[in-house]
Amino acid sequence: MTDTVVTAARGGARQAARPSREELIARAESLAPVLRARAAEAETLRRCPDETVADLGAAGLLRICQPARFGGYEHGWDVLCEVSQVLARGCGSQAWVGNIYNDHTQLLGMYELTAQEDVWGSDPDARLSAAIEPVGKARPVPGGVTYSGRHRYSSGVDHAHWVLCGGHVYEDGKAPRRCFFLIPKADIAVIDDWNVIGLAGTGSKSFEIKDVFVPGYRILDGEASDEGTGPGTLVNTAPVYRMPRHDVAGSGFAAVGVGLAEGFLADYVAYTKSRVSRGENVAAQMGTQMAAGNAATEIRAAQLLYVDGAREAMRVLGSGKRLTRDQRQQIRMASAFAAQLALGAVQRLFTHAGGRALFADSAMQRGLRDLYGVAAHRGLQFENAAAGYGSVLLGTGAKP
Repeated sequence: MTDTVVTAARGGARQAARPSREELIARAESLAPVLRARAAEAETLRRCPDETVADLGAAGLLRICQPARFGGYEHGWDVLCEVSQVLARGCGSQAWVGNIYNDHTQLLGMYELTAQEDVWGSDPDARLSAAIEPVGKARPVPGGVTYSGRHRYSSGVDHAHWVLCGGHVYEDGKAPRRCFFLIPKADIAVIDDWNVIGLAGTGSKSFEIKDVFVPGYRILDGEASDEGTGPGTLVNTAPVYRMPRHDVAGSGFAAVGVGLAEGFLADYVAYTKSRVSRGENVAAQMGTQMAAGNAATEIRAAQLLYVDGAREAMRVLGSGKRLTRDQRQQIRMASAFAAQLALGAVQRLFTHAGGRALFADSAMQRGLRDLYGVAAHRGLQFENAAAGYGSVLLGTGAKP
């Protein structure tokens, strides 16, 4: 069943159907085999195939966290995570890009409404890429800032229309202020340097910006992003826009990791059931059975961990409360630990898969490499998450 949402962008009100969580997951399940068929192409292209971006858009899977006033669904972060997990069963790279585009609609929803109208007012389908690391430099000028920076790891930038850049505003006599700057893609120079062994199909290229004017309303304070207190929350009142991104956003990446592990497990089971090595039925061996059972349980545990954290965040925010530091650190730790569980399960299965898994045309070797890429993301760094959570438990007050 779908609900009808009245949306208002430039040009007046219009109608958009708001699919349920179940409908969105079903659409992702239908699309996952298509992404699987394109996985090798995505890796060769070193970016998401054009057809995949079109399919994600046509299925409404890029509107999950978009404000309703621009035709979005304003679903919770947990729904985005579940959809990303399903898509990743087909291809980790393409699912990653889908997750990223939705992630950035949530982030833009924290900006002033004028900034949102700049992006979506005439094109509600406009997509955003980002480079979160605050390496850019901005100097105040009348009405805004002049911004420059060379940024890395901008997943999906090839199909983006705008970029969100991390950097600092440098003002005489004041400490540098960390912010996110919203800039048209026409003002950047993309650098084709994404030559990697994992998540190759994400197209996470670098880009450079030189002395571009950014109006003040297109700047979001970094602390406001971390805490879920951006000015956009005054007009976009759904709980997802009050999400403290620093500790919760990583669950979306964990979801991709779990989906990758599920896809790997399915490939392993299908291959191993009929596998014969030196005249022996490999599936009948107790070691093989233990490896499969352990891995499947680890993957299931990883799913429960990250999903529970994302749902808890949406439940608390939906009640009008804010997440406590304890809750935030638990959620962050759950996501990081989920990624480690998924990676460990796939590593175990890979070592039991035999030499066939080493061949370049094997989906299993790509799945392992992609999962290494997921687990390496800054938002899922296990040691940092563990230290942050441990500091809460021990009452030391250490920064995460």
